[in-house]
Amino acid sequence: MNEALSTRLIHLLDRLEPFLPPQRDPIDWARDTAALWQRHPLGGQLIAVEPRDSLTLSELVGIERQRDALVSNTRAFLAGRPANHALLWGARGCGKSSLVRALINELGVEGLRLIQVDRLDLISLPTLVNELRDQPYRFVVYCDDLSFEGGDDAYKALKSVLDGTLTGPPENVVLYATSNRRHLLPESSRDNEQSRVVGQELHHGDAVEEKISLSDRFGLWLSFYPFDQATYLSACAHWLDVLGGTWDESAREAAVRFATARGVRSGRAAWQFAAQWAGSQPK
Repeated sequence: MNEALSTRLIHLLDRLEPFLPPQRDPIDWARDTAALWQRHPLGGQLIAVEPRDSLTLSELVGIERQRDALVSNTRAFLAGRPANHALLWGARGCGKSSLVRALINELGVEGLRLIQVDRLDLISLPTLVNELRDQPYRFVVYCDDLSFEGGDDAYKALKSVLDGTLTGPPENVVLYATSNRRHLLPESSRDNEQSRVVGQELHHGDAVEEKISLSDRFGLWLSFYPFDQATYLSACAHWLDVLGGTWDESAREAAVRFATARGVRSGRAAWQFAAQWAGSQPK
């Protein structure tokens, strides 16, 4: 009987093994400042990652207002004072993700830790948050390029962690997200068909209220817009200087042509121009 049971257990473990995550060294938060959260059938695991670059807050040209607001919120969080979850939304390539990267590069030495969660793994967000509850560090749980499509239930896990359960997130966890959509969920003209005017007030229908309720759970909204030409050229000059190039009239004219051809003026376009221009100049 024991031999038969042992054989069955071995076969069961063989069938379960493909569903188990690979063995990894545990996170050492005294050393690691950033990690990725990966969901698996039994919960999830943290994977330490090196910072992508050495970008600093002072290098973020054209988004000083947004930078100062997010830094102030994050420093309050680090100090144990009240702080808000933050939604950085707006035009593509204007520094939303770069701002979060620069935060961890500069504030990691002060005890800040960053965990990035993919949108598809948000369903396990409550598991991650509970795992962080007793850690002695303060964590920004970050989701980049966050948006949801119709019928996507992952946003319910996010709503629950933000402000929808009896306990809420622990005091050492705050959520930051970037998105091109202000309300994170798709909006259609049909949603407005349920809206009505009562007296002098506009009352939204259930569909609109559901979509607004998610973004409303972020207490700090920071909006990002395409650069005007002066800001774009200032960013081009900055990054060209960082890359060892020379900013002169020919570079300026080329930067204007670059933005015109791409149909966008942004921090990302400024960096791409600087890399192209510096790389094409003879040593």
